[in-house]
Amino acid sequence: MTLLAVVRPDAWNLPLYIHVLGAMVMVGSLVLAASYLFAAARGGSLEATNAGFRSLLYAALPAFIVMRAGAEWIADKEGVKNSNVTWVGLGYMASDVGALLIIIATVASWLALRRARRDGSGTGRGATVAAWLVAVLIALYVVAIWAMATKPT
Repeated sequence: MTLLAVVRPDAWNLPLYIHVLGAMVMVGSLVLAASYLFAAARGGSLEATNAGFRSLLYAALPAFIVMRAGAEWIADKEGVKNSNVTWVGLGYMASDVGALLIIIATVASWLALRRARRDGSGTGRGATVAAWLVAVLIALYVVAIWAMATKPT
């Protein structure tokens, strides 16, 4: 039995590592933000709203930038930037929609935090909206991870 393996060039290792690291940190921070924001929406906790907002602002957004920069770098190295391959298209679609949803969720959680600080109780609908947006983001990125891992044609 012969085993054939495809070995990528060493020049691809760093951009791929940066892309995957950024994606892992981003998804992890989104799960953390969703946990805090759902807790805030359920209990009206100012601390949970604050933690959800901060995890979006200080972890998810920077990780998204790292992920997207790594994606552009590795796509350029592999020569798939302008290809019609399904998994590349899914990745770009998830990234473009994800950027918009991360920004909207961050603004919604900031508004919920601002309202909670002003009123002193509850977070209103802002935390609920942000929590569900982040949940949609997680589902979207699970599909993107599947596409990157399996590379459907």
